[in-house]
Amino acid sequence: MQIRPKRFDVGPILKQETIPVPPKSTAKELEAVLSRLGASMLISVLKNLPESLDNGRQQPTEGVTHAPKISAATSCIKWEEQTSEEIFRLYRAVGNIIPLQTLWMDNTIKLLDLVEVNSSVLADPKLTGQAVIPGSIMYHKQSQILLVCCKDGWIGVRSVMLKKTLTATDFYNGYLHPWHQTNSQAHPSQCRFQTLRLPPKKQRKKIVAMQQCIK
Repeated sequence: MQIRPKRFDVGPILKQETIPVPPKSTAKELEAVLSRLGASMLISVLKNLPESLDNGRQQPTEGVTHAPKISAATSCIKWEEQTSEEIFRLYRAVGNIIPLQTLWMDNTIKLLDLVEVNSSVLADPKLTGQAVIPGSIMYHKQSQILLVCCKDGWIGVRSVMLKKTLTATDFYNGYLHPWHQTNSQAHPSQCRFQTLRLPPKKQRKKIVAMQQCIK
């Protein structure tokens, strides 16, 4: 499209193509497909630039959607509100830009590698035999993943970042298992992931500034 002085994405469309989005593709994978297509389209337009400019068409005013700016708050999982499908869509959309985040024992944890949980794992009596609070974590030894309960089911996590990158097994051995041994009488829900609620951006800047002054 053509650009306008000091304004972008509003000029006439010179060439446009539509392609299907492959199922379960990530933003990074889709970017690679679109970049190749976009490069080919750009070359085609430049080869016939006068004709392309003459045939440009105005962008429609109806059906326009505006994508919100991606921020750190976008990556915070709301376990009680989001379904497994919504969490996976969020992961595929922004996971390579900002890792999804959650809160565990007052520590921010980044979820680096999410996987869908297969039916054989979901049939485990530990998952079906009791009421589980969203955010609850279980380690599945056979598949070596963390199972995390969300609004309508479970998601799998292969690795996390807590100070450093840890596999699900490392996180279980180093954090989850010791916690359960030390707090054997506590309800498992006390060890769950919780929604990380970030303060507004301006407030975060003030907090960082105060922390730097303290240091």
